[in-house]
Amino acid sequence: MRADEKKLGEYYANPPEDISLANVDLGRIPRHVSIIMDGNGRWAQARGLDRSEGHVAGVDSLREAVTTSVRLGLDVLSVYAFSTENWCRPQHEVNLLMHLFATTLLNELPLFHQENVRLRFFGDIDALPTETAEAFHEGLRETADHTGMTFALAVNYGSRAEIARAAREVAQDVALGTLRSEDIDEKAISSRLYTADLPDPELLIRTSGEMRLSNYLLWQLAYTEFYVTPVMWPDFSRWDFLRAVRAFQGRHRRFGGVVEH
Repeated sequence: MRADEKKLGEYYANPPEDISLANVDLGRIPRHVSIIMDGNGRWAQARGLDRSEGHVAGVDSLREAVTTSVRLGLDVLSVYAFSTENWCRPQHEVNLLMHLFATTLLNELPLFHQENVRLRFFGDIDALPTETAEAFHEGLRETADHTGMTFALAVNYGSRAEIARAAREVAQDVALGTLRSEDIDEKAISSRLYTADLPDPELLIRTSGEMRLSNYLLWQLAYTEFYVTPVMWPDFSRWDFLRAVRAFQGRHRRFGGVVEH
């Protein structure tokens, strides 16, 4: 995708002192940016609020991240919304998140239509509560014909479970005789992951300063550039996104020794 430079200029008007659109090369925008959205609970607690208020506030940042990605001309934006481990959180928080996922997705469908965004999900969404699963499937149906940016939500997702799922599918195909064991290679695995037919992320952003992957896209992030910011997710803005892109463009990417200029 190519950025609409007029819309982009309007979107990034009135920049702060440390960053502006002039600081980035629009010809070198990463195709796929992935975000671990972290810090909602701590953001709320620092303000004397219930953790749930942080999740609600984070919706605005997610909306801005989608719009920013479309304006910059990304092919794919993916975000880590709910891991398989997050089921261990307090039940009232899990219930709030599931309801928030459903209502937010349905409320944002007009934006997805306006921006020609196609939805995708990583994770076992059929195991989610009925309201949430039905909303997600409606989103998939409503955006199936869209040809713009792909927006992928990782919900009920864990990378180790994803790889194990792919291994089971490979084993089943070998047992059925549709795949020879000697033909099992990286492509055989990657084609059975949730990210099949999508480019691997070039840039991973993690908010709130945490320095870990949290069981996220372990296979796909093999050569991804990482950008960690102390900004909590509800405070993450279009300018923070631009700072991450500028940092990415300042890296010399190496793929086993080869430098990408």
